[in-house]
Amino acid sequence: MRWQFSNELPIYSQLIEQIKVGVVSGMFPPGERLPSVRDLATEAGVNPNTMQRAMTELERDGLVYSQRTAGRFVTEDKVMIENAKRDLAQHHIHAFLAAMFRLGFQRDEIASLLQQQTQEEGLSNVDSGM
Repeated sequence: MRWQFSNELPIYSQLIEQIKVGVVSGMFPPGERLPSVRDLATEAGVNPNTMQRAMTELERDGLVYSQRTAGRFVTEDKVMIENAKRDLAQHHIHAFLAAMFRLGFQRDEIASLLQQQTQEEGLSNVDSGM
């Protein structure tokens, strides 16, 4: 997994989001055992306590679960994973729209820009399955 961090949010929040992305994208499939906190922390270049905090939050949300002696696993609840995917999408859409409004765009202009961009990138409704 490629870890990227910014100065805008706490590291543990960014870890949570990046692990969620890994789960919803299939990088960490349902039921898969996750690497240890120490291994993930080393890979991400963060303090193990920070990674532990992120994993505890993901566990509290139900996206991962612990088995006492076997480690942490990704939930097998596909509905929960789909809900997490939608939540992440809504977060990104909200951030995008907020940025566009700050730039002075109106709703119809944003919709037009999105349509134009998706056509340019070959992402029409037919091509992308929308």
